[in-house]
Amino acid sequence: MPPPKDVVKIAIQMVGAIPQLIELQQTKPLAAVLKDVCDAWSLPNAEQYALQYADGRHTYITESNRREIKNGSILRLATSPDQEAQRLYNGIQSKNVDVKTDSLKKLASLSQDVTFAQEFISRNGLKQIYSIVEEGNDTGEMLAHTLKAFTELMEHDFVSWENLSTVFIKKIVSYVNMNTVDSSIQQLSLSILENMVPTSHLFFELVRKEVTLDRLLTHLQVTNAQLQLKAMALLIALLLTATDAERQDMMDYLREKNIRQFIHKNIIHSSEPLGDEMAHYLYVLQSVSLNLCERRMRTSMDPYSQEQRELLQSLRQAAFESENEVPASNYSTERRRSLCAKEFRKLGFMNNSNPAEDLRRAPPGLLALDNMVYFSRNTPNAYSRFVLENSSREDKHECPFARSSIQLTLILCEILHVGEPCSETAQAFYPMFFGQDHFFEELFCICIQLVNKTWKEMRATQEDFDKVMQVVREQITRTLALKPTSLELFKTRVNVLNYSEILKLRQTERHHQEETLAVPVLELRERLKPELLELIRQQRLLHLCEGTLFRKISSRRRQDKLWYCRLSPNHKVLHYGDVEEGVHSPAIESLPEKIPVSDMKMLLVGKECPHTKEKSSGKQNKDVLELAFSIVHDVEEYCLNFIAPTRYEFCLWTDGLNVLLGKEMTSERTQTDLDVLLSMELKLRLLDLENISIPDTPPPIPKPPSNLNFCSDFSHAEQ
Repeated sequence: MPPPKDVVKIAIQMVGAIPQLIELQQTKPLAAVLKDVCDAWSLPNAEQYALQYADGRHTYITESNRREIKNGSILRLATSPDQEAQRLYNGIQSKNVDVKTDSLKKLASLSQDVTFAQEFISRNGLKQIYSIVEEGNDTGEMLAHTLKAFTELMEHDFVSWENLSTVFIKKIVSYVNMNTVDSSIQQLSLSILENMVPTSHLFFELVRKEVTLDRLLTHLQVTNAQLQLKAMALLIALLLTATDAERQDMMDYLREKNIRQFIHKNIIHSSEPLGDEMAHYLYVLQSVSLNLCERRMRTSMDPYSQEQRELLQSLRQAAFESENEVPASNYSTERRRSLCAKEFRKLGFMNNSNPAEDLRRAPPGLLALDNMVYFSRNTPNAYSRFVLENSSREDKHECPFARSSIQLTLILCEILHVGEPCSETAQAFYPMFFGQDHFFEELFCICIQLVNKTWKEMRATQEDFDKVMQVVREQITRTLALKPTSLELFKTRVNVLNYSEILKLRQTERHHQEETLAVPVLELRERLKPELLELIRQQRLLHLCEGTLFRKISSRRRQDKLWYCRLSPNHKVLHYGDVEEGVHSPAIESLPEKIPVSDMKMLLVGKECPHTKEKSSGKQNKDVLELAFSIVHDVEEYCLNFIAPTRYEFCLWTDGLNVLLGKEMTSERTQTDLDVLLSMELKLRLLDLENISIPDTPPPIPKPPSNLNFCSDFSHAEQ
């Protein structure tokens, strides 16, 4: 007979004693349970003890988390959190260096536990840590333990980062700027500054002043991957906290120092594989850089601005004045105005008498003008060839340079997400972005020539403008999906993907769609579906057995803490636990926590998850909502919360968990995988019917013959 729901069978250990096997009644007060355990071992003062998990992080058992104890859990009797907090509080003030160091080491370990942290902070323990840092000159093991303890205590959000003193901050900054300090101390110091910068603009100003960009670039150039990662994290925190003007200044300075080339060569193309955290920071750096274009993109042209009018005139002059024998300034005002209008029409402006009107639309606003000017100045031959070549065509077949440039700029802004907030979890960046200064402008220069090439291939007229730009968008999108490593490679691939290739791809996709809509084929699809869905279910469960590395994300910042979750090979238990950076596939035995599949009640996703309800709403959390899911187990108030690293992982995990719960797989990835498998299976089944049209209805059965005399009679065998 199974035990009652409120009773769990557990073991309790104590050093030097025989373990106790007890049935823990969850309705019984924890103090009474401790009294019984202590009495069994003849220990007085039961209030001085507490229960901890014997494995993993040794979390203290409290009334709030006791429901998480499972059948078969192993606990241990330990000193109570308040007693331990007092002992370590006294220990870190000891004059004996060994005692002080050991106390700080134990403090760094125990501070991960929220119950202990609360007790230690309530004794004003953080003040003692401040004193050790501010007054001490040690840069060895003791300091490393102190900074680790401080970081762990601050993770619980009991104390605001804004309470830190300037003296403390400057001391942390000094460790970052030292050349002869241990790398672990520098990593912890960089992490502390990264946490602190977003909380206050005053802190931002202080750190930006004290930790120069040159110093951060020095840390980025070390071979220690973790130190490199922490330096990048602080750089990103500074960029995200800065005002638009400050961010522009910082990015200009980084450009002068060739940070892109360094990242392209030494981080993206290093011998070590790129971690998820670094990939995220590179994505953010790319996003921040591209978003510097947002102000110009959202600014309409001012026809009264002398600077903007001069830029506009420079386009006309670069294209036509060199071919005119007589300068335009020598003509009368009326003649000059007429000539300019004609030349602006040849440039492809819709409103040739007042071309500034074409640039009043924002987006793309002045960004389109900037791109056109960049193209004319940096590739003058290509610019002149584009304009003059189309000037000599018939009116209907000329490709309008200005109109195409304005639309192309808008397309590039949409594809590259210019002006959109950074995602908290995304890792998708373009390697070629870091291989080129003026990336957006250089990409425009390649793509505007692609527009002209595609226009000619399509033999387009003015009425076909939207069709041409739609093809160009498809060419760019398909090529970017291949993740070219340089702009040169992008240029080669996008030019190979000409209009005829696009037509072939579209035709193939259309043909595939048409042939799969025939009635017999649809019936065959339905017959194949159950078998292929079972195949997808098995793949999802196999993925859960392999496991995935998840990150803990708070509302304050992207966390460094990692945890791993995987399904047991017999599909009966989910194992999970915290892991260190760099561990990719921990053994199932090393994951201390577990949830029996039989205890899982339901799966929650998105806004339904408890950990998304705790977060503040905002654009920055939209991507977190799309990746969040929770497993409700035992009773509804206890959940295991997940933030998937990618949408792909979200789909596989939610599908796998639904399979375990006996429900349908609902993710968009299921339909995609099913379509791919059905397509492959149908092609194999219909291979013999290649180029044979399949009728919508089966052919009629012919009438039986009038006689069967054509059949041979074998009933009389020859003797």
